[in-house]
Amino acid sequence: GAAMLLWLWLWLWLCAWCWPARGLRIHEYLYFQVLSPGDIRYIFTATPAKDFGGVFNTRYDQIHLVPADPPEACGELNNGVFIQDQIALVERGGCSFLSKTRVIQEHGGRAVIIADNAYDNDSFYIEMIQDSSRRTADIPALFLLGRDGYMIRRSLEQHGLPWAVISIPVNVTSIPTYEMMQPPWTFW
Repeated sequence: GAAMLLWLWLWLWLCAWCWPARGLRIHEYLYFQVLSPGDIRYIFTATPAKDFGGVFNTRYDQIHLVPADPPEACGELNNGVFIQDQIALVERGGCSFLSKTRVIQEHGGRAVIIADNAYDNDSFYIEMIQDSSRRTADIPALFLLGRDGYMIRRSLEQHGLPWAVISIPVNVTSIPTYEMMQPPWTFW
C-alpha cells in the first residue's frame, strides 16, 4: 500500500514536468548551433512561444539564419527574398511577437528567432504570448537572449555576411561537450 502510493506520487510529480497534455512548456528549451561564421560556432538556447506558432517537425542540418531588415520585422522586409525557406533573426520591439512571426511567415520563412532588444540580457527569458488580435501563426517562434542575438549580428557584420549557417534543433543530450560549446559570455 504505502510503497504503491509513494510510487504513484513520484510518477505524478515527474509527469507534471513532462506530460505534453498538460501544456506545461515553461521549462522547455530548444537549442541551435551556429556552424558559420566560426567565431560564434556555439550552441545557443532559445525558448518556444508559449501559446502561438508551430513546432519543429524537421531537423535542419544546415539552414540560413537571416537577420531581418529592418531588424524589428514589423512590416515589409527589404531582404524578404533571403528569408524564404530559411530562418529569420528578428529583434524585439515595435510590434507584438505574433506580428513579427506573421511577417516572417508571409515572407516564406520556416521559423523566426526573436532576440531581446536588451543587448545586455544574458539570462532572462521572456515568455512570448499571443497578442489580442486573435490571429495565428503556423511557423515556430523562439525567444533568444539579447546578448546572444547581439553577438550573432555583430559577428555577421564584422565578416560582411548576410546570414549565419545553423543546425536546428540540436539534441544537447547527445553532445558530451555541451557545456564547452555554449557561448563564453553566458558565464560572465
